[in-house]
Amino acid sequence: MFVSTLWINGRRPAACKADPVSCRLWTEPLLPGLHMNGDFVIGGSFSIHYYVRSEQNTYTRQPMDFRQLRFARAMEFTIHEINNRTDLLPGITLGFQIHDSCSELTNGMEPFFNDTDSCSKSASAAVPAVVGESNSTPSVALVSPYSTCACLSDKTQYPSYFRTVPSDDHQATAMAKLVKYFGWTWIGAVRSDTDYGNYGMASFLKAAQEEGICVEYSESYYRTQPRSKLERVANVIRRSTARVIVTVIHVGDLKFLLEELSRQPLPPLQWVGSYWITDPDILRFNMCAGAIGFGIPRSVIPGLREFLLDLSPAQAMKSPLLTEFWESSFSCSLKRKTGSFVGARECDGSEDIRALQNPYTDTSQLRVTNMVYKSTYAVAHAIHGVICNDTQCDKSAKFTPWQILNQLKSVNFTTKNGYQVTFDSKGDPVADFELINWQFKKDVSLEFVTVGRYDSSKPKAQEFSVSKTPGYFFTYSTGWVSQYMSDSFFSLLFCLICNLNLNLSVFYKHRTSPIVRANNSELSFLLLFSLTLCFLCSLTFIGQPSEWSCMLRHTAFGITFVLCISCVLGKTIVVLMAFRATLPGSNAMKWFGPPQQRLSVLTFTLIQVLICVLWLTISPPFPFKNLKHYKERIILECELGSAIGFWAVLGYIGFLALLCFIFAFLARKLPDNFNEAKFITFSMLIFCAVWVTFIPAYVSSPGKFTVAVEIFAILASKSFINYKCRTMF
Repeated sequence: MFVSTLWINGRRPAACKADPVSCRLWTEPLLPGLHMNGDFVIGGSFSIHYYVRSEQNTYTRQPMDFRQLRFARAMEFTIHEINNRTDLLPGITLGFQIHDSCSELTNGMEPFFNDTDSCSKSASAAVPAVVGESNSTPSVALVSPYSTCACLSDKTQYPSYFRTVPSDDHQATAMAKLVKYFGWTWIGAVRSDTDYGNYGMASFLKAAQEEGICVEYSESYYRTQPRSKLERVANVIRRSTARVIVTVIHVGDLKFLLEELSRQPLPPLQWVGSYWITDPDILRFNMCAGAIGFGIPRSVIPGLREFLLDLSPAQAMKSPLLTEFWESSFSCSLKRKTGSFVGARECDGSEDIRALQNPYTDTSQLRVTNMVYKSTYAVAHAIHGVICNDTQCDKSAKFTPWQILNQLKSVNFTTKNGYQVTFDSKGDPVADFELINWQFKKDVSLEFVTVGRYDSSKPKAQEFSVSKTPGYFFTYSTGWVSQYMSDSFFSLLFCLICNLNLNLSVFYKHRTSPIVRANNSELSFLLLFSLTLCFLCSLTFIGQPSEWSCMLRHTAFGITFVLCISCVLGKTIVVLMAFRATLPGSNAMKWFGPPQQRLSVLTFTLIQVLICVLWLTISPPFPFKNLKHYKERIILECELGSAIGFWAVLGYIGFLALLCFIFAFLARKLPDNFNEAKFITFSMLIFCAVWVTFIPAYVSSPGKFTVAVEIFAILASKSFINYKCRTMF
């Protein structure tokens, strides 16, 4: 049927003939919302309203979609621009008939594919091609700027369908790569119950399965379905354990879902969006903060904004759509017999359209608008290829729709704003998406930030790229936070290391003195060296986590701490045994000489090394993207891998510290010349207190604060051991 209707309307009739087969009046004729006569008329269909009230095609009082109105007027602007060109369709005037489809096929396409309109007084020529319609299900447009359903690439069913927007297959592949990139392996899925949603989600689920992604649920609904269906979908989302939701959904359906979800408290969710990710009307829902998804690239169309704002009350009254736009925007009533706002004041001409801030006047995010621009140009180039030769164009030329289709297959041109337009064998363009992330501005409002790209024309491994990591790292990369870290933390660390090196230098200079020789110079040097390493290991906790840094930070911390405490433990045991082994003939001290002390330190340290090797072999720490605590940020941190390995490392350190504390406590009453046991007792007491308080603080600290807690524990505990060393030396 789609083919036959195109063929009938592809002719250029000289006059309307009373033919009962080809021209019958079924209903009241539908007048176009925007129209202009021309030698050849291009049709346009846009969902400027979401609903119809009855089969008589009368609109409800639902607010019109100003964004869709901008699309319609962008088509009007493009045709005026083409008519002013001398290199494209010279001597030919294009006209247009733009209708409001109200998201229904019978409203948007009936005026073009119903022979009744051949008898309409407003039609100066048949419609050889149609541009528009936002939903893939009702769209039978010849060249569509935004019908993305993968089903429309099937040329056996849709041989005359072209589009300037990529197919859902490409977007599904890009979304699966995005989800895999951030490590989201447990997700939920919501789609519109339309061809766009069902085909798009099927493509995504197939791509997600190939990427190893698990889907907890996959729900669908459409805005005209019973409210109970919408409530059920919302309840599934609330009860789900998945905190990432992938959506292939129309903007209109998403608005209803978000409004329903906002009725009750909702856990933080990470939204992965389809084309709605660039719709500014959704920005008012703060629950979508941090949303990420692929959208049509942003563009600039010179002259469009001036055209949109060049609208007066007199011009608005020529079209019912523009009249409604004017009255809705300024809450006034234009002079006409029907349709005015009841009880509204009369428009007096003081209204300033340039002062309006709504989707109609917003030209900062021209994405779909550029697709309309390209689609209209594609039809114009196809008509040019049919009726024009190298020198002139034939106004009286008769052609069939299939001639237009054949020309569309071979079009290859660049628009005035620099975009190339061409179609493959399926009628699809090259897939090019921007990766959009919703981030908070300084005034706490949301904005679109481009953080990556997907380009199907590139080699397979290079199609998807992220130029900025969305979330925490680049949002807070400058300002007082980084300045505070550089001025305070690193200065403190530098002072501590300098202090240790100063002690080491003094100790080395007096290494031959009796007091140094009495304290086992080798063990003392090793103790100072291990203290330096302990302070330095805190540096591994700073910066963006990687596989190597995650493994290094915990193992370096565990081994250096054990080395340090082993040295203190060895010195404590020697002092204690020197005064306890006082019986005549006792040779106990021969088991605690310098070789035995070095061996004990080596043994204690090797045990920790063995624990770390087992940990890194079985289940090592790894970088992890934390989505649990902040819905608008992605915190990249180190996951422990094996919690048993981490607590085994800490437990062994705690065991040695406790052992050292016990021996030092037993040796606390030794003579003043050997009173270092008192300072060891004090240091180990503080050390144990710090790490006992560290455990609950570490477990309860969210996200990035776990790193801060661990760094504090390292510096605090080692500072008191350093204090003990200063008193000893």
